[in-house]
Amino acid sequence: MPSTALSGIRVLDLSRILAAPLATQMLADLGAEVIKVERPGAGDDSRTYGPPFAPGPEGDRTDTAAFYLSCNRNKQSVTVNHATAEGQELIRALAARSDVLVENFRAGTLVKYGLDQESLRELNPRLVYLSVTGFGQTGPYASRPGYDGIFQAMSGMMSVSGHPEEPMKVGASMVDILTGLYASTAVLAALRHRDATGEGQFIDLSLLDCGLASLSHFAMNYLVSGEVPQRRGNGGYGGIPSQAFECKDEPIFLVAGNDKQFAAFCAAADRTDLLQDPRFATTSARIYHREEILPVLEAILRTRTRDEWLAVLDEHDVPAGPFNEMPEVFADPQIQHREMLVEVDDPVSGRLPLLANPIRFTATPVGGYAAPPALGEHTAEVLCRLAGVTEDQLLELRGRGVV
Repeated sequence: MPSTALSGIRVLDLSRILAAPLATQMLADLGAEVIKVERPGAGDDSRTYGPPFAPGPEGDRTDTAAFYLSCNRNKQSVTVNHATAEGQELIRALAARSDVLVENFRAGTLVKYGLDQESLRELNPRLVYLSVTGFGQTGPYASRPGYDGIFQAMSGMMSVSGHPEEPMKVGASMVDILTGLYASTAVLAALRHRDATGEGQFIDLSLLDCGLASLSHFAMNYLVSGEVPQRRGNGGYGGIPSQAFECKDEPIFLVAGNDKQFAAFCAAADRTDLLQDPRFATTSARIYHREEILPVLEAILRTRTRDEWLAVLDEHDVPAGPFNEMPEVFADPQIQHREMLVEVDDPVSGRLPLLANPIRFTATPVGGYAAPPALGEHTAEVLCRLAGVTEDQLLELRGRGVV
């Protein structure tokens, strides 16, 4: 079997909920050994973020939420109570033999347990220590808690999402998801630096910062012009058209991002006369005359059904697509061809469906998928292998609630 990109990298994952676990899942998909440390008896909070819960062997439900399953595949689960002195020693022993540590405790929390970045990087100077927090390690809000919706609101993401009369949260936990991607990228860059210099480093990542950074051209438009971006519902800020349109039966999303594509749309719609109108002849002109051209386009799109439009637009190489609900998404032939849905063996559910990693490598492909672990599934194996714990000691630690 081909080697994976991160073979030989060990990640100690002290995180929970979504943003940081998504980052460590990405590292696990790329071949890193990821050891997830959870609280004995309770585990990651997201295990109970249901319904829905994973199905059981007889069609009944388990106690494991789909939320948890979404961001914890390909990991090992170890239970350790970090609030005990013995638990802290076990985590330090694991950190000493790890390349990366990821945590998302509130800023300053782990200092009192001796598990902060300074303490652990003194123990292991090669350690890349990533801390994901709501507001970062510094600043007037550093000690505040926070969740995705709060950061969508504070970063400005909601201000540019929704209809003109109402700001709207993006349906998915988008700041968490984007932060997870920023986090995995940061870890890979830090490992590259570590391999070149022998030195690990501390990464301070804030959800609020990532939410703001993700606004990209919305923020840049404001910085350049001083004009506050307006909410446009399902309308975009690129070329015109770039938004949802109602057809005779169902809507489509249509984008003509440049003059060539707009000309192709006009040909598909048998409205090449629009190209002779100076208000609509160029991308800049269409953007400037947005309010004048949109009613024209809306009237045109209502003359045919969705499928009729999708067929003729595809013939003319104009970007367009349907609005798919989840059943339609996974039935789509392109999604199926790309194998974005995988099934894995699971000791409880039997067969468990998972979203595949979208990265396609030629030399180091993403390997097989392992089901997200049961709470503490790998405690004995990992602690005996990496922390020098004997079976007798393990029994004693379990009896005292340390593991």
